[in-house]
Amino acid sequence: MNKVGIICEYNPFHNGHLYHIEKTKELYPDSILILVLSSCFTQRGHLSILTKEEKTEISLKYGVDLVIELPFVFSSQSADIFAKGAISILKELKCDTLVFGSESNDVEKLKEIANIQLNNSLYDDLVKSYLDDGVNYPTAMSNAVRDITDLDIGTPNDLLGLSYVKEIIRQNTNITPVTIKRTNDFHDEELDKNIVSATAIRKALNDNIDIKDNVPSLVYEYLNKKNNFDYFNYLKYKILSEGIDISKYQTVDEGIENRIINYIDKCKNLDELIDKVKTKRYTYNKLSRMFIHIMTSFTKEEATNQELQYIRVLGFNKIGKEYLNSIKKKVSVPIITNIKKKDEELLSINIRCEKIYSLITNNDLNSYKNPPIYIEKGN
Repeated sequence: MNKVGIICEYNPFHNGHLYHIEKTKELYPDSILILVLSSCFTQRGHLSILTKEEKTEISLKYGVDLVIELPFVFSSQSADIFAKGAISILKELKCDTLVFGSESNDVEKLKEIANIQLNNSLYDDLVKSYLDDGVNYPTAMSNAVRDITDLDIGTPNDLLGLSYVKEIIRQNTNITPVTIKRTNDFHDEELDKNIVSATAIRKALNDNIDIKDNVPSLVYEYLNKKNNFDYFNYLKYKILSEGIDISKYQTVDEGIENRIINYIDKCKNLDELIDKVKTKRYTYNKLSRMFIHIMTSFTKEEATNQELQYIRVLGFNKIGKEYLNSIKKKVSVPIITNIKKKDEELLSINIRCEKIYSLITNNDLNSYKNPPIYIEKGN
């Protein structure tokens, strides 16, 4: 039986995600499907539109067997750190396959580039040179790869998939990466197809445009009840209260705090602040992550520990529960289901971030205590 992993944020879950699950189950019909899921905050610096409970229930009902949370220390950071956490979880859970979306649908190309990035000193020199010229890291990386190989890598899912492949190699795991062709442009904001991007859906929700045809029915029921989550005033208060001290937070580097403090009083919303502070080196996504780190008080010191410390179960069906029970003695870190007092210290960063998320989204501040969701069987 294959143990197949999927890594996702589901912000929000849409028809493309359902296609991903169904295609994976078609490729591996006799398998355990394990989802590693960002819960409250995403890798691109957004608040999740759906709660972790909603995303877990949706995932289980549409065919996933076991849902594991990707801790905040991984889920809110750059692609390589995000991948490190996710692959560490799948390795602990004895996964043998990872299936992810890819624009190129060329896993051999990703492997070739991954080996260059990990083993070619010229690549490192070229990246440093491009960074010194003031370009951002993803562009520097793409340019360096092209200089060495003539291979292009610049689309979002390929870049994230490349991080997965690099981490599989770094951790010397037996996980086989498998790609599924992504059928839409990640940044496309149009709703003219059955499968559209999460970016398009979030924009449509902001503009009060109906997205009934673009998400599964269960997801539509949840999204129909959602309001826009605006955390700008919380962030503004935090920056005004702490001033230059915000430099202690993760990703607040190279004096960027001075630009933030200079513009914070002049901006009325988050997009305006990002637009003012943005530079060639500091992209929209990088700044979005940075502001999440400031708002959640996620410090550079907290970010230094990037080793997996626990596995937190958000939900399972009967198959997933039986599988978890069968391997729990082979897992080297604690598996957390019902949170006890001793677990709260281990989960302290995540619990703090969940409470802040709940405050902004008007949810229960004690939702972190919720036990795993159990669904007998999904699709």
